[in-house]
Parts: sequence; structure tokens; C-alpha cells
Amino acid sequence: MCELMTIGAAIFFTVLYFRVLRTSAVFTTMLMFWGAALMWSVDCVHSALEGKELFDLSFEDLQLGFIVLAFGLALFGVLLFVERLAIERNRTTAVA
Repeated sequence: MCELMTIGAAIFFTVLYFRVLRTSAVFTTMLMFWGAALMWSVDCVHSALEGKELFDLSFEDLQLGFIVLAFGLALFGVLLFVERLAIERNRTTAVA
């Protein structure tokens, strides 16, 4: 389940980056979610080759997905805050 949630977040941030908001915060978050999606895709393929389920739909995996999304969104918030702070600092130094 965390695989599907991570792919969904990666697609969301990709669309956000290419259609709406071209900032380094969105780009970094997009790459982070695509990296996690790639990691879990390899894990899913490995599980399938061992004869297990392709996707783990357990409650624990759902919790892991929510934790990963929460940390990713928290990182996005911090990156966006730092980026806005740098823009404001450049604005105030350019005026002075």
C-alpha cells in the first residue's frame, strides 16, 4: 500500500512542478517521492519473484505509507519555508 501512496504523491508533485509551481522545494520533494517509489517498486518485484503478493495491503503497510507521506510533506513545508525566507531576504537587501 505504501508503494501506491508514494507513486500517487510522486505523480501529484510532478504535475504540481510542471503545471503550477516551478520551485526547488517542489522539485526536491518530487524527486524524493519518485526515489521512494522506485525503491518500493524493486521491493514489490522482489516479493513477487519470491512467490509473495505483489502489493502488501496490510494495515502496517498503510501506516508506513502515511508516515512516509507525512514526513515528505513536512520536508516540503520546511523547504518551501526556507525558499520563501531566502526570497524575502534577497528582496529586502535589494531595496536597501
